[in-house]
Amino acid sequence: MNTDTDIDTGTDTGATTGRKLRTVVLSSLLGTTVEWYDFFLYSTAASLVFGKLFFPETNGTVGTMLAFATFAVGFLARPIGGLLFGHIGDRVGRKRTLAFTMGLMGISTALIGLLPTYEQVGALAPVLLLVLRVAQGVALGGEWAGAVLLAVEHGPEGRKGRFGSYPQIGLALGLALGTGVFALLSNVLSDEAFLGYGWRVAFLASLVLVAVGLTVRLKIDETPAFRAVLGRTTGPRAVPLVEVVRERLTRRHLLLGMVARWGEGVAFNTWGVFALTYATGTLHLPRTSVLLTVTGASLVMAALVPVSGRLVDRFGARRTYLTGMAAFGVSVFPAFLLFQTGGMLGFAVALVLALGIVHACFYGAQGTLFAALFPVHVRYTGMSAVYQVSGIFASGITPLLVTAFLALGSGTPWLACGYLVLSAAGSVWATSRLREQDLFVRTGRTTDAAPDARTGEPVPA
Repeated sequence: MNTDTDIDTGTDTGATTGRKLRTVVLSSLLGTTVEWYDFFLYSTAASLVFGKLFFPETNGTVGTMLAFATFAVGFLARPIGGLLFGHIGDRVGRKRTLAFTMGLMGISTALIGLLPTYEQVGALAPVLLLVLRVAQGVALGGEWAGAVLLAVEHGPEGRKGRFGSYPQIGLALGLALGTGVFALLSNVLSDEAFLGYGWRVAFLASLVLVAVGLTVRLKIDETPAFRAVLGRTTGPRAVPLVEVVRERLTRRHLLLGMVARWGEGVAFNTWGVFALTYATGTLHLPRTSVLLTVTGASLVMAALVPVSGRLVDRFGARRTYLTGMAAFGVSVFPAFLLFQTGGMLGFAVALVLALGIVHACFYGAQGTLFAALFPVHVRYTGMSAVYQVSGIFASGITPLLVTAFLALGSGTPWLACGYLVLSAAGSVWATSRLREQDLFVRTGRTTDAAPDARTGEPVPA
C-alpha cells in the first residue's frame, strides 16, 4: 500500500503564493456553489413546481412524492459519478476532472429549463426530466471530493481545516441562490407566469454561473500532493476502488465514514428540502416568506462554515464533527415544536438555528475529516465513495421518508423526528469509532506519519 497518506505530500513548500491560494479557494468555492445551485434548484422546483407540471394526473401528495422520487434518483446516480470521476481524478488529476464535471452539470441544468411539460408531450416529459436528473447526479458525484481536495491539498500547514471548509460554503450559497432566485421570481410574477416560464429562468441562469466558474477553475494548478504522487509512481497501478476495498484500514474508514455521513445528509435534506414542502403544504405558510427564510438560514450557514474550519485546525476534525452532530440530534424535537406552534416567526427561528448554526458546525469539518481517511493516491475515490454512496440512504430518500412518516403520524411530525434523532445517533457512534491516530489532521498540525494498514499505528511515510 502506498504510504503517502498525509494531507499535503507536496515537496514544493515555498511554491504556492498568496495569489495562487486565493485562486484555489475561489475556484473550489465557485465550483461547489454552481454545482449545488444546480442540484438543489431541482429540489426547490420538486417541492413547488414539478409535481404540477410533470405529474399532473395525481393528487397533490402523490405528485409531490413522485417529484421527490425523481429528486432521489439524482442521489442514486451520484455514486456512479463519484466512482467514475474519482477513478479519473486519482489517475489523471483533480483539475481536469473538475472542469468536466462542472460543464456536465451546467448543460444538464440548462436543458431542464427547456423541457416540455406533461401537458405538451405526455409521459415523455417526466422521462426526460429523469434522464437529466441522472446527468446532474453523475456530475455532482464527481465534483464534491475533487473540490475539497483542491482546497485541502493546496492548504498551508496548520490551516488545512480552514481550507477544507471553503468548498463547503458552496452548499449553503448554492441553496441560498436557488431558493433566493425562486423567491424573487415567484414574488414578481403571477402564479400562472411562474408555472409557465418563470421557473425556467432559474435553470437557464446556470449557464452564466458555469461560464464564470470554468474561467476561474482553468487557471489553477494541479495540487502539490497529487503531483508528488505522480512523481514517485513507477509501474502499473491498481484500480483505486480495489485498493480502497482491499486494505483493512481504508475499508474500515469507508464503512464508518458512510454511517458518519448519515446524519448530515438527513439533516440537510430535512431543513433544506423537506421543510419547504412542510411549511407551505402542511403549515400553510406563505411561499415567498418560506423561500426567503431558507435563503437567510443558508447565508447564516455560509458565514459560519469557515468558523467550523478554524475549530478543526484547533481541536481536530473528528471532535468538531462529532460535537456538531450531537447538537443536531438534540435540536430536532425543539425545531419541529417551533415549526408547529410558532407560525412564520417560529419557522424562521427554528430554521436559522438548525440549518444556519448547527449544520454549519459539522458540515465545515466534514470535508477535511473525510479527506483525512484515505491516502493521496486513492483519496478522490475513497472520499467520493463515502459521500456519494451514503447519499442514497442519507440524503436522497430523506424527503420521501419524512413525508411518509408525516402521513403515518396523521400529520404530526414526531415519527419523523424520531428518525432524525436515530440518524444523528448513528453518525455520532460511527464518528467516535474513528480512532484519533487515524485522522491525519489534528490540533493545529498535520502529522508526518501515515498509519499502518493493519494496525492503524503511525509508521514513517
